[in-house]
Amino acid sequence: MRNTHNKLAKHAHLVFMSGLDLIEYVGLLVIAFATSFAIWREVQVMIAANHVQLSDLLLMFLYLEVLAMVGVYFKTGKLPVRFPIYIAIVALARYLLIDVKTISDQRMIALTLAILILGAAILVIRFGHAKYPYDNEKDDGS
Repeated sequence: MRNTHNKLAKHAHLVFMSGLDLIEYVGLLVIAFATSFAIWREVQVMIAANHVQLSDLLLMFLYLEVLAMVGVYFKTGKLPVRFPIYIAIVALARYLLIDVKTISDQRMIALTLAILILGAAILVIRFGHAKYPYDNEKDDGS
């Protein structure tokens, strides 16, 4: 009786995990397609304006970072925490560049400090991963 219960529990667990994996992959595909569509729309805006600004390029970098993050997750099944931090840094830099004329001095200092803190966090993560790697994996730069 107990053996049958264990087999049933293992089967239910496999079905549940497979369902979650499917939802996860569908979500990643939706993110990848939506990001690709956003890139295409941004290119159309730049072509229509016949002008490319630095804020446009930074937005494209944000989109590419999202796609890279999805790609890494598809390939490895892991999400390096550095990718969202890179995205945050570029997003803050873009915000700073776009609104530089209207941002107060205090807000500008806060934004630059936030960028500095995020950059330091990446260094700490890289140092920690190199100095104290996980036992079950080699240093993959995550």
